[in-house]
Amino acid sequence: MGKLDGKIAVVTGAGRGQGRSHAITLAAAGADIIALDLCADIATNSYPLAGREDLDETRRFVEKEGRRCVAEVADVRDPQQLRAAIDKGVGELGGLHIVVANAGICPLGDVPRQAFIDAVDVDLVGVLNTVSAAYPHLSAGASIIATGSVAALMKGSGTDVLGAGGFGYSHSKRAVATYVHDCALALAPEKIRVNCVHPTNCNTDMLQSEPMYKVFRPDLEAPAADDVVAAFATTQPMNVPWVEPEDISKAVLFLASDDSQYVTGLQLKVDAGAALVHTNAYSLK
Repeated sequence: MGKLDGKIAVVTGAGRGQGRSHAITLAAAGADIIALDLCADIATNSYPLAGREDLDETRRFVEKEGRRCVAEVADVRDPQQLRAAIDKGVGELGGLHIVVANAGICPLGDVPRQAFIDAVDVDLVGVLNTVSAAYPHLSAGASIIATGSVAALMKGSGTDVLGAGGFGYSHSKRAVATYVHDCALALAPEKIRVNCVHPTNCNTDMLQSEPMYKVFRPDLEAPAADDVVAAFATTQPMNVPWVEPEDISKAVLFLASDDSQYVTGLQLKVDAGAALVHTNAYSLK
């Protein structure tokens, strides 16, 4: 018996990284999966995004767990496209119980101001669109989980020090935290839970990218992966350079399962202590 037997989950940004890990983890616990991804690049985002072949690979991983998977190309910025994909998945699989609003980008570097708009459209509006499209299918006991970021909890995150795209990213993650809090309050009478997971540096293509390397090693003209490990580790008091997607998925599984049936409005940090110096014992975050 799995913790999620009989459940159906939708995961956005499921083509790779955290989204793929969440889809596989939920499937291993017994859930059928609606896996959604844009499967295309965004011009202002200076590292490649997942492609259709990545999404198909996620589907194969889910099916290896013995679960059903509907894998659809869908842009979280487009509410009609997203609603159609979720409706199709629900129609094929028979319901919806878990929503993982995970899709995100972080367009760092010397990018145009459009990068702020793009980051907000994906990282914030995409969460709102996902919840809106999924909500008509949800009932008591459902769980909504949004991907935030420890960047949302850090002092100075509300500045454009990392350029237009980085500013859009931090703005979005701070707004997602607020949205989750208020949405949890609004949906509590329906016994629908809404929570947020805030990862620190996570070992995905977003982190392992040239623009991110340059943020952590601005002293180097062309930093490589080996050049940034020590710099990445300075962010976390536990002295690790990053956490793995599977570490975040464990938190997502907890919030998706009945183990957290009375947990709602939580800002769950999986951050190796990164936010501690930016918060205090009395902070709701």
